[in-house]
Amino acid sequence: MKPLSTDDIRQRYLSFFQEQDHAVIPGAPLIPENDPTVLFTTAGMHPLVPYLLGERHPQGKRLTDVQRCVRTQDIDEVGDASHLTMFEMLGNWSLGDYFKEGAITMSFRFLTEVLEIPMDMLAVTCFQGDSDAPKDEESAAIWEKMGIPRERIGFLPKAKNWWGPAGQTGPCGPDTEMFTWVGEGKPQGNPATHETQWLEIWNDVFMQYNKTAEGNFEPLAQQNVDTGMGLERTAAVLQGVPTVYETDRMRPILDRVRTLADQQDTRSERIIVDHLKAAVFIIADGVEPANVDQGYVLRRLIRRAIRAARQLRIEHDGTFAPTIANAVIEEYGHIYGHLKTKQKEIRDALSGEEQKFGATLKEGLKQFEKVVAETGAQIDGVHAFHLYDTYGFPLELTKEMAAEKGLSVDEKGFAKAFAEHQKLSRAGAEKRFAGGLADHSSETAKLHTATHLLSAALRKILGNHVYQKGSNITAERLRFDFCHPEKMTPEQLKEVERLVNQAIEADLPISFHVTSVEEAKEEGAMGVFDERYGDEVKVYTVGNEKTGTVFSKEICGGPHVARTGMLGHFTLVKEESSSAGVRRIKATVAGGPEQIEIAHEREA
Repeated sequence: MKPLSTDDIRQRYLSFFQEQDHAVIPGAPLIPENDPTVLFTTAGMHPLVPYLLGERHPQGKRLTDVQRCVRTQDIDEVGDASHLTMFEMLGNWSLGDYFKEGAITMSFRFLTEVLEIPMDMLAVTCFQGDSDAPKDEESAAIWEKMGIPRERIGFLPKAKNWWGPAGQTGPCGPDTEMFTWVGEGKPQGNPATHETQWLEIWNDVFMQYNKTAEGNFEPLAQQNVDTGMGLERTAAVLQGVPTVYETDRMRPILDRVRTLADQQDTRSERIIVDHLKAAVFIIADGVEPANVDQGYVLRRLIRRAIRAARQLRIEHDGTFAPTIANAVIEEYGHIYGHLKTKQKEIRDALSGEEQKFGATLKEGLKQFEKVVAETGAQIDGVHAFHLYDTYGFPLELTKEMAAEKGLSVDEKGFAKAFAEHQKLSRAGAEKRFAGGLADHSSETAKLHTATHLLSAALRKILGNHVYQKGSNITAERLRFDFCHPEKMTPEQLKEVERLVNQAIEADLPISFHVTSVEEAKEEGAMGVFDERYGDEVKVYTVGNEKTGTVFSKEICGGPHVARTGMLGHFTLVKEESSSAGVRRIKATVAGGPEQIEIAHEREA
């Protein structure tokens, strides 16, 4: 196998699929703007949900990109050879175009011709079938046609070779996964027979069914292909290194950690690299440490990294995390330019959180002394977990301090309390995903449309310096961040609310058209105009240009209602500071029809 660099693999992937008539689209931010079912972008398909559900994409039916992703469900696995919180996913999509044969053929060609992985180092798995859907012999036959021998093809159940739906209903289907040999000696068997000796690097999902509320699996009218290849894992394989932390872009960050450490602990080193790399990317996409939602995840990542630093006896007075952030930006800033432009904000956020956590740890030491005063020969598991969860004390730290006082710790009790905590966390996560593949409900569409009206009203009242800095929508409310240097007055807030409701009462039509970025600029459409746009974009117009009643014109991906009257009534709930020079508004809509029409493309 050719030892390609991470940058080479990334570029070769995009170039290969571009040659196969795929449009290269920019990766989306880590914070989903119109999907309240998830905190972060966890896969390349998330920004493409409307198009996987049938909406026409401006760039066509064949797409490819590199998507930065954050996943926290496996956070306890971080520190092993392959799990990461933040990673890059290479993806290609067919939106009702090619299906199994096309996807598998291109996957095989990229692996063997472009990456030059020997065929005898490859194995695949396919869906073994059940009462809902048949065994995927079709995919297996295509792999055999490509040259993969039958003994290298494993069949696994839904838990391994099926994707979706994300909630109780929605698009789903079998997948086929590709693996490389990482075991000792000559490759043997397949992942179904020798699981630990094969490493998954790619996954082709065939969305061919819709799961109904009754639990039936019906064929989809539009069959899609959704793929995902982990860049870091692929780089580790091609560079012949045992872990993702030894790859060319991550090793320098690991080395920077080691220069600060007074002792060695492999798992702690890797946690620092992973968590602070994730933190850098999350902050760069507009999140600050907080006690809720994305800000809470960010805070936990930073504090877990600092706890790991304590294990290595690294000083953490406010300079440790920014130092590692510099290393991350050095390695990834040439690809993700916003890391460089936001370097100061990233360093300041990390330094501030590091100092706050230092104070929390001091409080934890006081609490530890109270626990010791109240306990006998052993610190019980509940108290040990409280020190961990509230004050950031890892079990090892509590055990070490307890031993110094001649005490032990109830490790089984700690494990029980920790397991209960995880159970509650997972329940909360499952509840968040209850909306299905993504929440494109009537309420979400209404609230998203309302952000367009709100943005236009703010510019009318405050001035043309107002630009969107962030947006988050749940089924209950919208949250809109925008540039403005000072707190809004009650009069300004009242006038903004009046203008939005005036537009709603006018029952203005909403339509979109597809055009180039340059033409969108020329016609006065609002947009951030950064790297997130491709060659073509959708421009949504609220109002009628022919009658001169245009209220808003913005570049956006949707979803939107067909007329403003469907929103009911707009209520501005709260205006507050989000960060320096950025204000935040929370608002709701109420009334209007439960079932709505979605805005359609206008006639040329």
